[in-house]
Amino acid sequence: MKKGKEFANRLHALVPKFAYVPQADRFLMDPGPLKYRFNVIGTGVNGQEHITVTLLEGRNTIHGVYDPNPSSVEGAKRAKARFSTEPLVVYESLEAACNDPAVDGLIICTPNHTHLEVLKVAVQSGKHILLEKPMATNLPDAYEIWQMARAYPKVLQIGLQYRYKPIYVEAIHEAKVRRSLGEVKTLTILEHREPFLDKVGQWNKFSKYSGGTLVEKCCHYFDLFNLFAGSRPVSVYASGSQAVNFKDFEYGGERSDILDNAFVIVEYQNGVRANFNLCMFAPMVYEELVICGDEGRLKASEGVNGQAYSKWENYLEVIALPDRTSRTLTPSYPAVIEETGHSGATYYEHLRWTQAMDGQPSTAATAEEGFWSVVVGVAAEESVKRGTKVGVKELLEANGLGHLS
Repeated sequence: MKKGKEFANRLHALVPKFAYVPQADRFLMDPGPLKYRFNVIGTGVNGQEHITVTLLEGRNTIHGVYDPNPSSVEGAKRAKARFSTEPLVVYESLEAACNDPAVDGLIICTPNHTHLEVLKVAVQSGKHILLEKPMATNLPDAYEIWQMARAYPKVLQIGLQYRYKPIYVEAIHEAKVRRSLGEVKTLTILEHREPFLDKVGQWNKFSKYSGGTLVEKCCHYFDLFNLFAGSRPVSVYASGSQAVNFKDFEYGGERSDILDNAFVIVEYQNGVRANFNLCMFAPMVYEELVICGDEGRLKASEGVNGQAYSKWENYLEVIALPDRTSRTLTPSYPAVIEETGHSGATYYEHLRWTQAMDGQPSTAATAEEGFWSVVVGVAAEESVKRGTKVGVKELLEANGLGHLS
């Protein structure tokens, strides 16, 4: 049976009206034999999304979880119970969760500032690893993780899944494969959205735990910048502030210090220039990408209006020179997948992880790519503090990484 039909049949299996069909009687709705078992380390909103997409896809399963917060564990149990009657193993320690011989892979979704220490334990297991973004909150930690990944015998993938959002999948294809725009020259990404959500311990309201907004949230977009530019960043200039969100928020005796708006300009070795526009106090979730090449222009967008019940269609247009075709698209995935979160990108990130574990080529973010996304984010945060342009070579040297410049 062709892969597309297998996929459609797995989706049919999720429709409630077919729930009555016993497993022994499932043929079209059977996802096939189980491939891999995963443990999830950290089961907040992102961890539960990873649980959902793993079980939705059907060929892998979530074996167990580790999280010191009981409410997060209960949320993980509910997420698994939607798809499976198999009980969820709950571990009492990180070491136990990482080293269970029944498990093939680990998904790390702990707070940003804990990634390196958690990973040091996880790599001792020799299992495949999916590490959430940003891989670290500072350059020395990010570099150490990159070097760990280089020497690691199994897959160590970084969770920069925005490259799998429908609009970005199509934009990457147009710019990098079809080369519809010719040579890419300039990039613009805009994100206007609501404030950061609550987290256990509210770690995402403090730069020392999150790395700052331009690392925590925006590493996704800087990964896309690096991907489209096809080059290393040379300099970063950013202007930003904490204008609206959490200005009076205190937790544990500390006052929130994260940016809620910024403009970022990135210059690359090959002359590509990119700019990013962020606002995190808008009553919506809206993203826009514009790429200009020497032979055409691409614009893509997606969004949800937070004040009225409406969802804007995903949209992509390519306007090319007269000797090429121009077109408009509405890229999308099946609704049941898009509704799992991140426009379905996490689901497809998992497919790439499985492919890599099977020894197949994967377009998922590597630790090296994760490192360079953090470089741009850290440089942007530093530029906001200084009020001046930050040279990437200077930044790397200041962090003992001058050999990379």
